[in-house]
Amino acid sequence: QVQLVESGGGLVQAGGSLRLSCAASGRTFSAYAMGWFRQPAGKEREFVAAITWNGFNTYYADSVKGRFTISRDNAKNTVYLQMNSLKPEDTAVYYCAADWVNIPDTRADEWDYWGQGTQVTVSS
Repeated sequence: QVQLVESGGGLVQAGGSLRLSCAASGRTFSAYAMGWFRQPAGKEREFVAAITWNGFNTYYADSVKGRFTISRDNAKNTVYLQMNSLKPEDTAVYYCAADWVNIPDTRADEWDYWGQGTQVTVSS
């Protein structure tokens, strides 16, 4: 079992930055691929970014490539999402997820564990 708790969301102006954190419980955190998804109001959950268990490979949605950076600190059982050049269309609830795989999947249904989410609101 892995429990995930997100933090770092909030209200920011367009062009600003936020860093989301996801703290995981359990001693096997380093064995899990980690990901970030988001769900705008009234829309389906969508893939944002993922990182392999060893941090060697990262994956991004085209909509955030070049603006967002995912990273992890296995010693702290934490994964991060640095979000720069934020746009109003980035407004959503952001979720952290964990999956016991070598190559992360972009489909939300394939992930095993989820946090409760943190709201990010970008004003224009």
